[in-house]
Amino acid sequence: MTSSDRSIPIVFLHGFAGSTERTWREPGWFELVHEGGRRPLGIDLLGHGNASKPHDPEAYSELTDLVIAELPTGVPADPPTQQVDLCGYSLGARTALEVAVRHPGLVRKLVMGGVGENLIGTIARSAPEAVDGDLGVDNVGYRFRGLVSQSGNDPIALAALSSYRSRRLDSETFTDTALGRVTAKCLIVIGDKDFVGRPEPLAQKLSDVTTVILPGVDHFGLPKHFGFIDAALEFLGAVSSW
Repeated sequence: MTSSDRSIPIVFLHGFAGSTERTWREPGWFELVHEGGRRPLGIDLLGHGNASKPHDPEAYSELTDLVIAELPTGVPADPPTQQVDLCGYSLGARTALEVAVRHPGLVRKLVMGGVGENLIGTIARSAPEAVDGDLGVDNVGYRFRGLVSQSGNDPIALAALSSYRSRRLDSETFTDTALGRVTAKCLIVIGDKDFVGRPEPLAQKLSDVTTVILPGVDHFGLPKHFGFIDAALEFLGAVSSW
C-alpha cells in the first residue's frame, strides 16, 4: 500500500434500518481497517442512526445528496481533486453506486455488498420495499420488520423512506448510460441465498468489476460474514501486515 492509498479515507454506508454502529463498528470493520493502516468513516443515512429522521416521504429524495455533502472531500469538484473509497451494504451500496454515477472520478474504489439484479430492474424487489404491505409477510419481510423494530430506530421515518423508495425505480437511475460513467474499480459481494438476485447482470454494465459469491449466505448475514470482510478489506488495501 502506498502513502497515497493511506491518505484516501474509506467511507462506509449501512443498509436499510441499520446504522454505522450496528452494521460496521460492532462487527469489527472499523477496528480492522485501522489495523490495516486506513481511515474508516461512517455516514448514517437519512432516517437512520444519528441522522435526522423525517416523516415526510419526499424528504428522502435528498438521501444521496446528503451523503455527498458529508463526504470528507467537501463539495466535489469537476474533475475531483480528492478521492474516497466507498463501502456500502444493501441500501448503502445502492447509494454509493449513485454517488459514483453522479461524480465519476470522485470514487476510487467501490465495494457493494448485498446488491445485484435488483438495481437494474431484472427482479422487482429491493431491501426497503420489503417492509411495504404489497410484498406481504414472507421471511424477508419479517426479517426487515424485525430490523425496523430495533432500539433506536424510528419506524415512522423508515416507513416514509420505504414509501418513497417504492415509488422510484432503480432501473431508471442505473441505466446503461449512467453505469457507463462509473470509473471506480468495483467489487460486488453477495451471498447465493440473497433475495436481490445474481451480481452478473449488474457487473456486466460496469467497466472494471470483480464479483464474489458466498455460498450459503443470505442478505441479512452478509455484513458479519468473514468472506465479505476479507474480500472487501483486501480489495481496499486495508489488510493488516501482522
